[in-house]
Amino acid sequence: MVEARDEKGSAQAQRWLECAMPDPSQDLLKRYLPWRRWFEVGFWVLNYLFAAVVNSVIVNLDVSRVHLKFAAWEPVVWEWSSNLVLLALVPAVIAFERRFPLHFGTLRRSLPWHVPGAILFSVVHVLAMVGLREIAYAAMGGDYDFGNWPRELAYEFIKDSQTYAGILLTVGLYRLLLLRLQGEARLLVAPDEGLPVEPVERPDRFLVRKLGKEFLVSANDIEWLQASGNYVNLRVRGHDYPLRITMAAIEPRLDPARFIRVHRSFMVNLDQVLEIQPLESGDARLVMRDGSPVPCSRRYRSALRGAGQGD
Repeated sequence: MVEARDEKGSAQAQRWLECAMPDPSQDLLKRYLPWRRWFEVGFWVLNYLFAAVVNSVIVNLDVSRVHLKFAAWEPVVWEWSSNLVLLALVPAVIAFERRFPLHFGTLRRSLPWHVPGAILFSVVHVLAMVGLREIAYAAMGGDYDFGNWPRELAYEFIKDSQTYAGILLTVGLYRLLLLRLQGEARLLVAPDEGLPVEPVERPDRFLVRKLGKEFLVSANDIEWLQASGNYVNLRVRGHDYPLRITMAAIEPRLDPARFIRVHRSFMVNLDQVLEIQPLESGDARLVMRDGSPVPCSRRYRSALRGAGQGD
């Protein structure tokens, strides 16, 4: 019965692997990844610069239409000061979301933190925006008046909370798109009935879901693991599959005779280590079989040396 179950699992794994190949998304992802940072930065820069230009034109048209006594440069200062500060705050919002991620499993714990986060976002935006406007007005020989501070702060918070939520929504949708292209790994879970086909406490395989398809990745094919925020990236044949788990949680679920911790953020498959290069700092650099470097801190060098002698 055990052999039949093992054969069933292997056949299922083979079918999943076959249905996932060939995968044109990998070619698209490979072409995109070298430009990823440029795209991410460029998206936000162009977004807020475009908003500054368009809003400056619209506000000037509105001022002219209702015959308000404002110079043409004033709406330009208003819009550019606001959008430049918002642009500068985007990295802070993204970093804050990484600290308190808005996933289904963490939503209840993280969401309350984003209420004071949105308030702080608005306060910083207003103070920096007003400061820039006062500098611009002084340079033009004028004096900027923000108006009634409590009323204006409340008004700005309503707008800024929408902007804050929009940044989080944009980042979330972008990450979902990347995960669909890249593939997200999951731990196998026990079935509702009967014995599991695969061991779930120390899995031999991981389930990967990508572009609506599912396939299994053998644990032995994992070259190394890298902690990345709330995920651990599994490196398999040059591809990274993010697994939503911490390094501390995944470590006891891997075979200690094969996988070893070499850094606070890295574990390696000993069979994939080609060379160990000592560094003057006491740390080391591991060269993997595909030529990729992996850091090894001095804290873990003795364990790595012991594992090598054990082999």
